[in-house]
Amino acid sequence: MYVLKTGEEMLRGVIIFSRVISPWKQHNLHSQIKPVIHSCRDDCAVHHLQSLLQGHAFNNVRYFCEGVTQAPSFEGHVSNQSRFQAHTGRNKDAPGKAEANVPFHTKLQECLSPSDVLDLMEKCTPTHGQVSKSLTRMWNTTKKMSSEQRRFELKLMSEHPVFQCLFQRARVHAPHMSAIDLAYTLLAAIKLGVSQRSLVVQTLLRVLQERLNQFDEKSLCILATCLEKMETDKNTDALKQGLKLLLEDQLPTIQNVMLLQTLMQLFGNNAPPAMRRKLEAKALSMADEFTLPNALHMLTTLATMHLNSKPLLDICSRKIADNVHSVPFTRLLACLKSCRELNYRNFFLFSSISDYLANTLSMWSNKQVIFFLLEFEGLGFYPVALLDAFAGKVILNPDSLSFRDLLSILKAYSSLNHDLKGNQQEFLANMTRVLESYLPKMSSLDLLKAVSCLSVLGHFPQAPLQELLQEQHLGELLQRDLHSVLFPHQRPVNPGLVSALKSLVGETAVKDSVVVEGVYFIDCVITLSPEAKDVCSPSKHPRTSEKPQRIAVLSATPSSFCFGTTHPRSSLAIKIRHLQILGYEPVLVPIHELETCTNQDRIKVLKNLIFLHQESSRTED
Repeated sequence: MYVLKTGEEMLRGVIIFSRVISPWKQHNLHSQIKPVIHSCRDDCAVHHLQSLLQGHAFNNVRYFCEGVTQAPSFEGHVSNQSRFQAHTGRNKDAPGKAEANVPFHTKLQECLSPSDVLDLMEKCTPTHGQVSKSLTRMWNTTKKMSSEQRRFELKLMSEHPVFQCLFQRARVHAPHMSAIDLAYTLLAAIKLGVSQRSLVVQTLLRVLQERLNQFDEKSLCILATCLEKMETDKNTDALKQGLKLLLEDQLPTIQNVMLLQTLMQLFGNNAPPAMRRKLEAKALSMADEFTLPNALHMLTTLATMHLNSKPLLDICSRKIADNVHSVPFTRLLACLKSCRELNYRNFFLFSSISDYLANTLSMWSNKQVIFFLLEFEGLGFYPVALLDAFAGKVILNPDSLSFRDLLSILKAYSSLNHDLKGNQQEFLANMTRVLESYLPKMSSLDLLKAVSCLSVLGHFPQAPLQELLQEQHLGELLQRDLHSVLFPHQRPVNPGLVSALKSLVGETAVKDSVVVEGVYFIDCVITLSPEAKDVCSPSKHPRTSEKPQRIAVLSATPSSFCFGTTHPRSSLAIKIRHLQILGYEPVLVPIHELETCTNQDRIKVLKNLIFLHQESSRTED
């Protein structure tokens, strides 16, 4: 009988998160409950119970299975529990007066897990306000737990005999709760894994719709935060729409920065242009009130909305850069990710973060630094001090690197074309040694990526190259589309550039759209005889060579350089190196700077770029 009773109680525990189930399916469901509860290792029991029920056909959201007319109440459970304890001899002495006089709030704060809270509920009949606070405390106790501990605690919570009673109480007393208690109850229920389709959640959503006009800013902020993470359904969508309309109407009077940001998150990237402008203007009007958390959250909010508001981003960037030492790892990384999603660049912000990381390198694990380096690489920012400092750390202990760590480091250092000067050879030798240890396990594509990165850095290790040239690797790689890697991207040459060059050195000396070796595209090649060189660029250091000079004029876009510098990135750097080997003298022309110039100004700029470069080369010779 005891086993049967336990099975029935467990069944009711399942049904608190389910919809109506046909009577003839109840028996089969009952027989599945116990194994699922006891085999719950990879996820909390709540989610297992939800997934168990997803295969059944439901028409309406219900609290109980058909044929069950009433759930156990707190009063009934407490009295039954007392009788059971008396029968088994486990009944304890009544609590003393001192314990009886301890306020409920104090007892609640002493609870350190969801089960502790449920144990407390077992001894009393909570009011509707205490129900909300209890659920919130249950959620709060799990926040700082590890994922494994959280799964275990949620499993214990779902098996607790008072668990279903507490949520029944929340459903019944929802109409009597205050606005903020309602908001916190819904938030706690969702955070604890209660199915969004359950009757308790759907009841809360309906009551919230009816009471929405009674909410103050704090309650609205909590509700908006909860709705932001909820899946779409009829009641949730209706509440979201009502909240949007309410907050849109109240937008001019909103004084809470978090509420504004939550509203922006709620609208997301589907916000109409007019609403985007209103939200941006409101945020700018409150910018003086931004705290550091506000600034960090605003960056992620703008990324969610795909709203590239440079004034707002600049304000937030300044706040973050000035307080970078107070920002935890996850928030700093999210900040950089948001900047990349918005295609926003701020040299002061990036420099502050990279310098802080370089100066506190011992605080960070290899993986954390690598995450930052990959974000900087994606942003095109060149963190010289961080690259130097991390290379020194890696040189000391290269064997600590995993295979993915190795590939990520090679990608970042090669893409940013970083030269470690005196430490370059030692760094590359260590990277090669680690790479060779992983050769037997590497795929053809990973091997190609690693060898390519090392070649950009001017390093050509024999073992990886020989492995790459093996028939099985070549055969696999030839099946892939490498056309974009092997052939140049030809583009129309800027006519203003060609015209200005011809005016500078003569029409016959300029040839445009040149492809070298079938690989490298050159915008213009200037061929100068020794006499022409001396006329165009008189110098105190004349060349003794009689060979014509070939100057490769390369149009360089901003993305060809590291952000905020003229330091060429990997593809441009290797192109320059190979053209020099082929006998050309490459000259980089920032084409975006010439587009707004007159023809005479272009000629002056090109003369400085080309012939000052030549003068520098002659001095070096």
